[in-house]
Order: sequence, then C-alpha cells, then structure tokens
Amino acid sequence: MFTPQGPTLRELAVQALSSVEHGYDLLAPKFDATPFRTPDRILEPVTRALEPLGPFGSGLDVCCGTGAGLGVLRALCTGRIAGADISTNMLAEARRRHPGATLVRADALALPFGPAFDLAVSFGAFGHFLPADQPALFARVHAALRPGGLLAFPLPAPPPVGSAAYWTLWAFDTAMRARNLLWRPPFVMYYRTFRLADVRTHLERTGFHVTHHPLPTLGTRPDGTPNCRLVLARKA
Repeated sequence: MFTPQGPTLRELAVQALSSVEHGYDLLAPKFDATPFRTPDRILEPVTRALEPLGPFGSGLDVCCGTGAGLGVLRALCTGRIAGADISTNMLAEARRRHPGATLVRADALALPFGPAFDLAVSFGAFGHFLPADQPALFARVHAALRPGGLLAFPLPAPPPVGSAAYWTLWAFDTAMRARNLLWRPPFVMYYRTFRLADVRTHLERTGFHVTHHPLPTLGTRPDGTPNCRLVLARKA
C-alpha cells in the first residue's frame, strides 16, 4: 500500500496518536506517497462528470489537503480557485503544487467565506466530521456558494455486508472509537458514518437541491449498483 517514499510505521503511529490538525501536519510531506491521497482514477471521472455542468467561475476545495481537488477546479473554473484546510503543512504542500491558488487555513466548520464561489468540491475528507457536525459543515459550504452554486463530491457505496472490505472498515472504525475513548486528543476519522440517505437529508435541510449520479468508469457492485456516485447539491 505504501511506497518507499511514504511514511514509516512509526511515523503513522505518531500521527494516529495526534490530533487531526497535528497529525496531518506531521504527515504532509509524505502524504501524496500514501494511499490516503485521492487517486486520479476518482479525480478524472469527477472532472468529466462536472464538465457538462460548467463552465464555472470560481471554485473552492473544502478540506483541500495537499491539493488533489485543486487540479479538478483548475480544469473546470474560469476564475480564481481556492482551498481551505486546517493543517498548515498540508496547505504548504498544496501551495507548492498550485502556486496560483488562494489557500486559507480554516476549520471547515467555520469557513471564513461569504457567497463567493460557483463550485465547491471535497475529496475524502468527510469522514473527519461526526454525523452531529454534518449540518454545520454543509451550512458553511452553503454560505460560501453564490445562488445557484454547486457542491459536488464522490461518495463510494458501502461494501456488501460480510465482505472483506466491510469487515476491514468495521474494524477500522471500531479501533478508532476505542482509540478516542482511551486517548486524547481525539482523531476523528470514520469510514461508515457518512451515509447517502443521512447526507441527503442534511443537505436538503440546509437549502440544497440534491441529486446523485453514478460514475460508470468506477464499475458496479455484484447487485448492479454503482461503486461510486457523484453527489450534486445545488444552492437554491
């Protein structure tokens, strides 16, 4: 899973016992050499799916990390692109890769933007927000979008119950819950708490009109349902 350029087991252990902010500060220089970076096989289908809905003016990458989503915005937006993240060092890496982007250190639950963006994206970050925090998260993104603005993010389907992937994610989330009960500061990262039905309810209550579409190039599950959907939430 990890390349020789990635973090060592010891470095991962130290990161896992830190806060979310400090953990990503530690991981930032080697983050793109880990499987945690959103891969191009997801970024490219999302870009292709959004192209017919554009062009967009300005774009915001929520929880931008080292900037994988900024490349998507650069391909889709004719105006400025911006990213927000809580980790200073992750932003430094993003700045190195995307020198023309506006990058802001901010908690996604307190995004410091008025209605300035036409498109907001986020990749792989929503597991860092407990279900109780999702309404506040979506409210801040809603406030950052212009009327008619769009929030878009890929949402993988949950693995079939009883599959190896199901038990792997179950074990990870269980280990994280135990870690957060026994250790401070907490490190919030769960894979099974961001469910489409709940997310759709929170988005609609915030004032978004929500649709979702399959990403066909990412394949289907044995029952024919897509492995990954693109959620599209438009500000009324």
